[in-house]
Parts: sequence; C-alpha cells; structure tokens
Amino acid sequence: QVQLVESGGGLVQAGGSLRLSCAASGRTFSSYAMGWFRQAPGKEREFVAAISWSGGSTYYADSVKGRFTISRDNAKNTVYLQMNSLKPEDTAVYYCSRGLGYPPKTYDRVDIWGQGTQVTVSS
Repeated sequence: QVQLVESGGGLVQAGGSLRLSCAASGRTFSSYAMGWFRQAPGKEREFVAAISWSGGSTYYADSVKGRFTISRDNAKNTVYLQMNSLKPEDTAVYYCSRGLGYPPKTYDRVDIWGQGTQVTVSS
C-alpha cells in the first residue's frame, strides 16, 4: 500500500516562504505524475500544482503561478512545493496526491491522497 506523507507546513507572515515535502512509500513513485491540492476552511479542495513522472513538465493553478514551484526527486521518492510570496489567501491544508494521467488536476485523476499539512499565512 503506497502512502504519501506531507511535511513542512507551518505559520508564516505574508510575503514569506515555505517548502512542503511529500514522501512516498513504495517502488512505483517515478511512474506517476504527482500533484498538490489545498483546502481552506469552508471551501472545496482545489488544485494547486502538478508535475509529470519525469519532472519535465509542470502545471499550475493561475492563483499560484509565478509564486509556487513544484519539483520532484525520484531517487528520494519525494515531491516538493516551494511557496514564495505567500498571501493570507494561501492559508489552507495542503494535500499531496498521486495522479492518474497528466496533469492530475481534478479529483477523478487522483488515486492516493496524503493526510495533509496546515499552512497558515498571517497578514
């Protein structure tokens, strides 16, 4: 059973940066596209970013384009989300996801979710 474990969340001031990590168990990590979603209180879970299995292609939601960067290290079975110029509206629980196809930007293209990590941006 593949598991995804996120880390790196926390409290940061507006304009600051955080780097989220998602470690995957199992041997098939490099065969799948990976993604990040987020869910703010009272809102639906929304797509943030995705990366192809090789790391050669990335895709972002318009709301984070130019501020967030997704990357992966297949040797370490880990995907990252570097978040810069954070805004209070980025406050949410961030979820790592394993994708079916690319880009995995909708729920039906995700087969495994992590447990989530809280990101809070203060103004």
